[in-house]
Amino acid sequence: MVPTPFGPVTLVEADGLLVRLDWRADPGEGSDLLDEAAAQLRAYFDRRLLRFDLPFDWGEGLDAAVRRAMADIPLGETRTYGQIARAVGAPAQAVGQACGANPLPILIPCHRVTGTDWFGGFSAPGGVETKAALLRHEGALLL
Repeated sequence: MVPTPFGPVTLVEADGLLVRLDWRADPGEGSDLLDEAAAQLRAYFDRRLLRFDLPFDWGEGLDAAVRRAMADIPLGETRTYGQIARAVGAPAQAVGQACGANPLPILIPCHRVTGTDWFGGFSAPGGVETKAALLRHEGALLL
């Protein structure tokens, strides 16, 4: 369990990979990987980390392509669903669905993906307000 400005989050690993970030407190089992992931999350919120360096379960197919494209968006920048769609060769709606299915929010920064003329959604508690707060934290220019 890691405290964040948005409440506690719990990281979950399987087979040496991070597989999920849950927006709730659950002390669960510890491990070296979970300790490192927690340390990196704390460093991110303390503005000491620009990019996570952790082993993720990227998923498969389009989900994996979209997650890797999101992970490539630099801190403080955003991309539109359409830009990601062109990069991965898929419709923007499918990219939006893949973003919404991201099991590792913050770590794989789905909050950095917006619509062309709208903010887009966010599945965390607080919804788009949390998305906006994460982008403000990163110094991104908001719509």
